[in-house]
Amino acid sequence: MIYQGTLVDIHSRELFFGELIIEGDRIRRITHIRSGDAGPPYLMPGFVDAHVHVESSMLPPREFSRMATVHGTLATVSDPHEIANVLGTDGVAWMLANAADASIPILFGAPSCVPATAFETAGAVLDAEAVASLLADERIGYLSEVMNYPAVLAGEQEVMAKITAAQAVGKPIDGHAPGLRGSAAAQYARAGIQTDHECTSLEEALDKIAAGMHILIREGSAARNFAALHPLLEQYPERVMFCTDDLHPDELTTGHINRIVARAVREGYNLFDVLRAASLNPAIHYRLPIGLLRPGDRADFLVVDSLESFEVVETYVAGHCVAREGVPLRQWFPCSTPNRWKAVAVTTEDFHLPARSERIHVIGARDGQLVTDHIVLDAPIREGLYLPDPTQDLAMIAVVNRYNHAHPAIGFIRGFGLERGALASSVAHDSHNIVAVGASVEELVAAINALVACGGGLAVAEGSSCHVLPLPIAGLMSDRNGDDVGVHYRALDTRAKELGSRLRAPLMTLSFMALLVIPALKMSDRGLFDVERFELIPLEAQ
Repeated sequence: MIYQGTLVDIHSRELFFGELIIEGDRIRRITHIRSGDAGPPYLMPGFVDAHVHVESSMLPPREFSRMATVHGTLATVSDPHEIANVLGTDGVAWMLANAADASIPILFGAPSCVPATAFETAGAVLDAEAVASLLADERIGYLSEVMNYPAVLAGEQEVMAKITAAQAVGKPIDGHAPGLRGSAAAQYARAGIQTDHECTSLEEALDKIAAGMHILIREGSAARNFAALHPLLEQYPERVMFCTDDLHPDELTTGHINRIVARAVREGYNLFDVLRAASLNPAIHYRLPIGLLRPGDRADFLVVDSLESFEVVETYVAGHCVAREGVPLRQWFPCSTPNRWKAVAVTTEDFHLPARSERIHVIGARDGQLVTDHIVLDAPIREGLYLPDPTQDLAMIAVVNRYNHAHPAIGFIRGFGLERGALASSVAHDSHNIVAVGASVEELVAAINALVACGGGLAVAEGSSCHVLPLPIAGLMSDRNGDDVGVHYRALDTRAKELGSRLRAPLMTLSFMALLVIPALKMSDRGLFDVERFELIPLEAQ
């Protein structure tokens, strides 16, 4: 096969009109016909998401990959710790099996922090021995994000053994250290950590680059750090990659890494520096089995009609077109639905919380961030009980154990803006118990019980009505096709905003309110958790 167009050569950093000759699944020859931009079509390497949890798309790996090819994604680096927290190594094995016939390579890592902390209930524990066993599998490409950075700084034996296991087999080690600066960042890097995707300021990123780390600029559904970090594209183009971390299904239907590339080019950054971050850097760092548009490479490439919008006309993998004009060419297939679910229904009495103090600790949600504020406010008290107060933007937040029968953990949160109704999700990083917020106890109970009944998913309750997106695969993923899931999710997102939420992605933000490794105050199934002190605290403030 022969393709002609303007080739985008990220190695020589030039544009030229040329000819691509494909034999089998390989590029046999590239003929340079004349230099310069000859206009569309443009032939270029594909994009790589350098850190994504496939489970957050609410699609299994095969379906995720099918949808991603439409946007020119030709590989992902994927941490399966979401399903591992529910199903352990069996969950990782399920992801590997489902991805075996994926449209693109999905490089899975060995989850390093399952559970993320000892202050929550998860469905599994992956100790150093289990992690070493995973790393011995040739299908596992790296050690996934080492989130327990306090343990790394303290040199705790278990986490250091996992790092040592990755070093012993020569596999990359991913980091996760929000807010770590200066000497602490340098110590974290010296332990063997090579990347970080949690930087929220340029100063933090520069400290970590100085320590020898690669920085992943994240633009996902909940956390968006491009605005703070984009100067790195000019200052350190060889040390930057792009990632989404968590991308919900409605956004996956409209774009992926190509959107970050287009934004960076619009900001005025050099085309080849941007494409280096989007393709070359992650391919080299993670040793991805993809072609980069060179003679002898596997014939993986994109056809785009603009080097500004990067809307993809065609996507080729191993010489075969897998997506054309916004439509994936491979078929959707159903899959099995493993799960672990022992949650039981709750009652309004479970949320009768006697008031013991006039002041309480409150989680402050931030739009577009995983970090929260730790604030102390006057308690919303009526008839001797702590109760939600929508007039003050004080919703009740609860985490319900999905693995054992236990009383709900209850607190309060500001920032969701709910005027009425409730939201609930069994996508609750990282242990994936049920997390819910509500403007009233009755609606909170309705949303939670809707998920108890279906074995996990997302729910939006208002009055006597409740709308649910079931997620039968570990309470995390749907067994339906990606377009349907995107439409259903978008409808729930719209309903959440109609209840008054001002957040850009209220359901995604909710899913991170139980993530105990991101400052400052979060909610565990065992109670409020002060991340900076790394301990559970009472609801009542002194």
